[in-house]
Amino acid sequence: MRILVIEDNPKMAAGIERGLRENGYAVDVSHSGFEGEDLAASGNYDAIILDLMLPDRDGVEVCRNLRRRSIAVKILMLTALSGTDDKVSGLDAGADDYLTKPFEFEELLARLRALFRRGEASEGRTLRCDDLELDLYSRRATRGDCSVELSNKEFGLLEYLMRNQDRVLSRTQIGEKVWDMNFEPDSNVIDVYISTLRKKVDRGHERELIHTVKGAGYRFGVMS
Repeated sequence: MRILVIEDNPKMAAGIERGLRENGYAVDVSHSGFEGEDLAASGNYDAIILDLMLPDRDGVEVCRNLRRRSIAVKILMLTALSGTDDKVSGLDAGADDYLTKPFEFEELLARLRALFRRGEASEGRTLRCDDLELDLYSRRATRGDCSVELSNKEFGLLEYLMRNQDRVLSRTQIGEKVWDMNFEPDSNVIDVYISTLRKKVDRGHERELIHTVKGAGYRFGVMS
């Protein structure tokens, strides 16, 4: 999952970025409403954490402009203002949820998970393929009766693959969703992570789930 944080307070932005990365998310940060809106318009994000009070263009305007451009990304608005009118303005502009500062980081994570579940009720907290299960809340993976130990980045990569079962995913697609905007598309980092993940997920099992599609990328699922 790739998240854009638009927050003008450097300390707040850095704290959110660090916490999200520790939980396996790919994160880009913008301190400007104008720049943040341009980044958001790329369509490469699963969610945007958007501060209401930005110095150049406020969060309500950014949110409204994105919705006018038919950008349907999930938007969680942050506000230091607790008044009902401010919350209503954000929601009416197209925000999916709001969170009042100061907040506990665990609540921010919970609200993000809730946003991701909307429209995906059948998935709930667990992704499954064959005998592999990925618990999105506890961030644990099991295959059969065996626990699969994953780093944060490996977990994010496996989650993306499992959410796109039976689709051929190019390295560019994977890089855009699992890494941030500083990702070097010509590097072999994705191949290295896939190789490591394959050893952890497939080694010792009769049915392989991670497949290389020559010249195209990777496919996740049970091959018929």
